[in-house]
Amino acid sequence: MTNYASAAVPGWAAQAWVIWPVFAVLVVVSIGLLLWGRHLDAAARPPARLAPVSRLARGRQASLRPPHVQRVRGREGELAVLAGMLRRPRGRFAVLCAVGGMGKTTVAAQLATQAEAAGWRVFWVRWRDGAELAQQMVQVALACGLPEAELEAARAGQTSLPDVVWRQLGRVRRWLLVVDNADEPYEIGPAGEPVADYRGWIRPHGRGLLVVTSRDGSEQTWGPCAQLLPLEPLPVRPAGQVLLDAAPAAGTAEQARELAARLGGLPLALHAAGTYLAGPTSRYRTFAAYRQALEQELPFLLGAAHPNASHPQVARAVVRRTWEVSLDQLAGEGNVLARPLLRLLALLAQAPVPLSLITPDLLSVVTGHDVTAAALEAAFAGLHRYGLLGLPHSPGSTGPASGSSEGAQVVLHPLIREINAVALTAETSELAVWHRALAERLTTAVREVNQRGRAGWPAAVLLAPHLPLLLDYADPRTATHHRTTLNALAQVLQKAGAFGAARLLHERVLDVETHMLGPEHPDTLTSCNNLANALFGMGEPAEAIRLLRQTLEDRTRILGPEHPDTLTSRNDLACALDGTGEHAEAVGLLRQTLNDRTRVLGPEHPHTLASRDSLGLALGGMGDHAQAVRMHRQTLEDRTRILGPEHPDTLAGRHNLALALTSAGEQAEAIQLLRRTLDDRVRILGHEHTHTSSTRNALETALAMSTQRPQSRWWHWLRRSNAAASGG
Repeated sequence: MTNYASAAVPGWAAQAWVIWPVFAVLVVVSIGLLLWGRHLDAAARPPARLAPVSRLARGRQASLRPPHVQRVRGREGELAVLAGMLRRPRGRFAVLCAVGGMGKTTVAAQLATQAEAAGWRVFWVRWRDGAELAQQMVQVALACGLPEAELEAARAGQTSLPDVVWRQLGRVRRWLLVVDNADEPYEIGPAGEPVADYRGWIRPHGRGLLVVTSRDGSEQTWGPCAQLLPLEPLPVRPAGQVLLDAAPAAGTAEQARELAARLGGLPLALHAAGTYLAGPTSRYRTFAAYRQALEQELPFLLGAAHPNASHPQVARAVVRRTWEVSLDQLAGEGNVLARPLLRLLALLAQAPVPLSLITPDLLSVVTGHDVTAAALEAAFAGLHRYGLLGLPHSPGSTGPASGSSEGAQVVLHPLIREINAVALTAETSELAVWHRALAERLTTAVREVNQRGRAGWPAAVLLAPHLPLLLDYADPRTATHHRTTLNALAQVLQKAGAFGAARLLHERVLDVETHMLGPEHPDTLTSCNNLANALFGMGEPAEAIRLLRQTLEDRTRILGPEHPDTLTSRNDLACALDGTGEHAEAVGLLRQTLNDRTRVLGPEHPHTLASRDSLGLALGGMGDHAQAVRMHRQTLEDRTRILGPEHPDTLAGRHNLALALTSAGEQAEAIQLLRRTLDDRVRILGHEHTHTSSTRNALETALAMSTQRPQSRWWHWLRRSNAAASGG
């Protein structure tokens, strides 16, 4: 055929000057026809622009309109971050994460309002299940101009439906998509794949901004492209304003802030309280009355629309219910220990809880099941992932088990703690079992702290706020044992220089003993003396001296002037007086105490040596430096021989001898002793201990005194800096 056609070519076509122009014309015509065809195709296809959402809400499909919200208080920082991401997503999406009731949906709705006002089109998807999510995401894509042909291809199984939707979301700009209440990310799909793979409905690939609200705040869940925005309780001032917005006639701004602080700044609780106070039939109509009523009616006021409801289950209706949903979800994941663990933590004080306090054995006792360390760790991680636990001073941590477990802590929101304690009381008839198990564990923890020495001091500080619970849970048979436990930990805290924590324990023990044993019982008087010493260590000498005088009078009258406890009170009072500059009275009391202790306890008893050391300090304060040096030398020799060269009392004696030498003008020997003492105290007590700081300050002063004449009254200043370095 080719040959035939070639043989039949007309003669004019054999001319090159004819062929090339004709060929060029044909090429131009072909290109023109191609462009015209594409133009016609584009005219037939809907433009890639956003259509009104109202056209898409048909039949049983959910509305894509965002909820309406009033003014949002206290979330300006989070909204600013979201607004910046809305303008420039940069391949990221946002996750508003927090425990239920923290206002995630409210913040997202406020962002939606702002976005609509600025001209963005907003789509609000309410997560319920996978099928409904797929329907709503298709609606979003259609509103963004998705061609029916591409949708049909996905329905026919030729391509992935999420791929089709997100391909279209990548073609258009200026949209905001909120997926609200995505509390079970593993259900979002695709089945068997984590959300962080970005192959399902949650992706960072669009040219607008995706915002997800969820109780799950784990970076592992949402992946590297997620900007996590964890919501914290509202600060007191904006929280009070939330109450004023809802109930402007209920009281002053200060009263609103006081109630807001009592509610822990939890937005859901604030809304419930404000709505109730604004009700015309409510029993309590003021912030002050409501706050007072919370002490007796917390489950009802925060759990029901009308607090006079009589059935306890109404407590689940508002505030508590939102947390129970999270616990149900954790149980559905197989994490059945999360609920009892949260209930157990709610029995402890409103303070950071050391993870080391909660052991598998403790949880086994209260649940009746075998609990492994791995299961307990998973329960902690699950509660943290759903926002039911917080981490103090660790905002960047990914979970309570991250990093070293040494010193790791968790905290509970005040309302979560209170309402879970109420829930436990309603759920079990064996609350005494929980209290007894927790008391035994606290007692064991104190014993462990004592065995660890200095290494246990950080744990002692963390345990201190929870120890008073022992006295709340104790029956008369265990009360004495538990008071001893508190006193033992308080002594550890004073050795650690944590006088504030020690004071808390001494005050609690004193209060209980005063009521149980009476104000003149020997144990009560011991607690008075202990509290006074803690007060002096905290820098409250006037109150300490007042309490020590009263205790000395009572012990002298009740126990006698030579009882060892009476001698301790006299010695401690003298040391406090000497530390405040009352050297003359201190010397008189210490001479008497030293004579009595030598006769009653013996010349080498540690308490006798302590009195001799304290007398040397007081003599130095009066200017008798030579006698002070002699007394400190003898005391240091005796302590080194009896207690050892590194005993804390020996180090205190060496420090005090150096002070006396400095005052006597013998700076060279003083500097040598202080350097040695500083090295030992750093090694034994640590850099930050108060005794280490005292020696460091004394060394700096001695070095300065070695290059210039002593200034007036410098000794008094140096004595005050060493007030806690000697005792007994």
